[in-house]
Amino acid sequence: MANENMNIDKPKLTAKDFSSGLDVRWCPGCGDYSILAQVQRTFPAMGIPKEKFVWVSGIGCSSRFPYYMDTYGIHGIHGRAPAIASGLKVARPDLSVWVATGDGDLMSIGGNHFIHTCRKNIDLKILLFNNRIYGLTKGQYSPTSEQGKVTKSSPYGSVDYPFNPASLALGAEASFVARTLDRDPKHMQAMINRAAEHKGTAFIEIYQNCNIFNDGAFEVLTDKKSKADNIVVLEHGKPMVFGAEKDKGIVLDGFTPKVVSLADGKHTADDCWVHDEKDPNPLRAFIIAHMTDHEELPTPVGVFRQILKPTYDEGVENQIKGVKEKKGDGSLEKLLYSGNTWVVNGNGEVEK
Repeated sequence: MANENMNIDKPKLTAKDFSSGLDVRWCPGCGDYSILAQVQRTFPAMGIPKEKFVWVSGIGCSSRFPYYMDTYGIHGIHGRAPAIASGLKVARPDLSVWVATGDGDLMSIGGNHFIHTCRKNIDLKILLFNNRIYGLTKGQYSPTSEQGKVTKSSPYGSVDYPFNPASLALGAEASFVARTLDRDPKHMQAMINRAAEHKGTAFIEIYQNCNIFNDGAFEVLTDKKSKADNIVVLEHGKPMVFGAEKDKGIVLDGFTPKVVSLADGKHTADDCWVHDEKDPNPLRAFIIAHMTDHEELPTPVGVFRQILKPTYDEGVENQIKGVKEKKGDGSLEKLLYSGNTWVVNGNGEVEK
């Protein structure tokens, strides 16, 4: 009878199963609500046991995320979420470890932890809530704020050069880099699922509106009247075509992307740049990431690049298994008393 009960299928999980039920303390209208909703909608179908999920965060509005997910969670310290998550993944490779972080948290004090997480290709899923402002501390310019941004900490306009998070992740060799928008639920769900399926560091930059301190930062990309002409959706193996009438395309002139008309008869979709997210050479992904630096070019969303390579945590696990096979489990006591140790006798003399 006990064995029969063991074989009974568990009830299917729903979005409600991943809601902690706590009052969500974000400002009404914040883009974080959408991110939370899409995560809760996608997790049930991933086929991962609920108790295997862990959320790790740092400091900031985004870092309240673990409180609202009914999973294991760690609210860490400023910028250190990737380091905490890395240690957890190495210690418990069976867990699905996710990081919720903001542009101030990850791109500023957390920058060094982030680049080394990407470099090592630790199997983490990192969601960057990028609203281009410090929200929790009430509106200072952040490492992703545009030049000239007027804020409480830059009353005459920021003279700083902003980070390009996608380019930074690519430069640090993250094996999965993508971008999505808080106001495009279906696309965000698709990116979250893609990240979950990837083995290695999966980084998703989410353009997220802070309606209190930086309202409308991405309005041209989310407004129904303008978004089609200002966004190009990246699809593997398909030409980069965009516009409300699908009448514009991107061609690559050497290393320079350019917009061409598909309505004047001079160009067709066949002339456009075909996206290859699996390109082993990161150069084209870098070009795509820097399209956001030019107003005349549309903002790319989707998967910039995905490559497969061994993960750091997998390497550590295999290394430990290999050593154990050769030398056995070992002894912690022998380790502690090995090497340079000293004994202080009753006379206060040190004996090696």
